[in-house]
Amino acid sequence: MFRSPPWRGWLAGLLFSMSATAFSDWPPSLEWDHTLVQTSLYTRHFSPDPEHTNQQDLVSIELHNPNHWLAGGAWFKNSFDQPSWYFYAGREFPLWQTDQGINVRAKLTGGLLHGYQGEYRDKIPLNHLETAPAALPSIGIQWGQVESDLIIFGAAGMMITAGVRF
Repeated sequence: MFRSPPWRGWLAGLLFSMSATAFSDWPPSLEWDHTLVQTSLYTRHFSPDPEHTNQQDLVSIELHNPNHWLAGGAWFKNSFDQPSWYFYAGREFPLWQTDQGINVRAKLTGGLLHGYQGEYRDKIPLNHLETAPAALPSIGIQWGQVESDLIIFGAAGMMITAGVRF
């Protein structure tokens, strides 16, 4: 019998609360605040398959504005070792900040995912043209110029990333 992951209810509540403040400053300004360059450190699939790879080799670049809006692109190897792209926009949601400059935040991005091809084309929904819509929630921490995120990719798995902001 299929059991829902224990974090699913928490994630739904977090996404609902974030949506209430997401559009308070719509449309986003086209000002640049910082750039974030990230790579993947660790990937885990919730239901491992012998065909899955956990080495994504992700490289991403995000442009952020002062109001926590962002746009970016990522190149990575998908779960089936195929080169893939994710072009997206999204928003950060500050959750907690310490006096030592440590910031905890949630992030939600949405965009287009390309790269699941051939026999793996149906492994993600709505991928009829080998490009599909995607939404990725994450929770992260920033300390000075260094950031790290825990990204949940659907019911398939999670990835930990680390990066530097400029």
